[in-house]
Amino acid sequence: MGDRVVWQVVELEGGPAALSLVTGLSAVGMLMTTLLGGALADRVPQRRILLAVTTAQTVAVAVAAVLSLSGVLELWQLAVLALADGVVAGLYYPAYSALVPALVPDDELLAANGLEGVVRPVLAQAAGPAAAGFLVAAFSPGAALAVTALASLLAAACVAGLPRTPLRRDDTEKGAGVAALLGDVREGFAYMARTPWLLATLLYASVMVLVFIGPFEVLVPFALQDIGGGPRDHAWALAAFGIGGALGSVVVASLRLPRRYLTVMNLLWGLGCVPMVVFGFATELWPFFVASAVMGATFQAATVIWGTLLQRRVPPALLGRVSSLDFFMSLSLMPLSMALAGTVGEVIGLTTTFLVAGLVPPVLAVIAILVARLPADELAHPLDTAPPGAAVAAHVEESPVPATAWMEPEAGNAPAREGEPWPS
Repeated sequence: MGDRVVWQVVELEGGPAALSLVTGLSAVGMLMTTLLGGALADRVPQRRILLAVTTAQTVAVAVAAVLSLSGVLELWQLAVLALADGVVAGLYYPAYSALVPALVPDDELLAANGLEGVVRPVLAQAAGPAAAGFLVAAFSPGAALAVTALASLLAAACVAGLPRTPLRRDDTEKGAGVAALLGDVREGFAYMARTPWLLATLLYASVMVLVFIGPFEVLVPFALQDIGGGPRDHAWALAAFGIGGALGSVVVASLRLPRRYLTVMNLLWGLGCVPMVVFGFATELWPFFVASAVMGATFQAATVIWGTLLQRRVPPALLGRVSSLDFFMSLSLMPLSMALAGTVGEVIGLTTTFLVAGLVPPVLAVIAILVARLPADELAHPLDTAPPGAAVAAHVEESPVPATAWMEPEAGNAPAREGEPWPS
């Protein structure tokens, strides 16, 4: 439901704490199901999962729209619907991430992720929020929710038109039911625990989210209000974030993956939080838009690298589960961040809160890079080049997980195996 919920909460006379509750429940819903979603994505055709998710989201948003337009929507109802929307959304990301490399050749993954990184910010973070802001300002939050429900229905129709793809694993004879799914989840955790670059990046991302996401999602609308802004201005700020994200995606997708891809990626995420400082000091609207655009560009550029990295270095049979762990670890502290943002902002003030949110993540990024020795890992597993005609990765069975990725070496380098200790 996104930014439509912000102004729906405001219309219902809710403050930062109420918005924290609604957005936090949505995040809790995602966390409840994302690990299960990863196991399902490695067992069930991903197209079916995506179709079920988009259909359920259409129903949830449509109910919220009807209640809002009827004038009977209350905060507790909005919170319940946000929770339900989050529950089904938790199944989406693992299935989507596992489906992309099943549809796209390895050497085109960066371009495909770059294209997705352009389309999604432009539609979901720019055009969508801008249209929603104009609908809220001209009509009501309920009208924006109704249009969102229609867009979700069209998305379900697009998913229904995707080609059917086979599962990329051959060990589903292990059984069915809850026990088998839990076993699949354990295999995903085992892979993460013995793959240092993955574990280090996910731990860093989860702490960064704790510091950053709550202030960005919850407090920016109120910072805008303090200088006379409203729904339209919030929509423009989100649109700037989306446009910046699209530009960042284009730049990354038009180049080779950087040799120092882990270092560049983590620094982009950390430095991308610095413009949050602007939100605490700006007295005019235009700095909000510029800061949002810079944040969108850095965040989306790093995300394109990350998506391609997962698809290149994670075994296909584990990609759904690893993607769910990515989603789970990255968002594990989001509900706490959402819940704390409103209260912390009221206690120490918006300016101080934005200072912390903007300046702590870059420090965390440097710590993660140095402590986890990511520069040595990225040099041992180059992704910027591959021998002509060679497969990007081959996969072999190894206990305790079904498959382990072997990267093609550069000339003169020995093969490097995932899950091995950091190079010394």
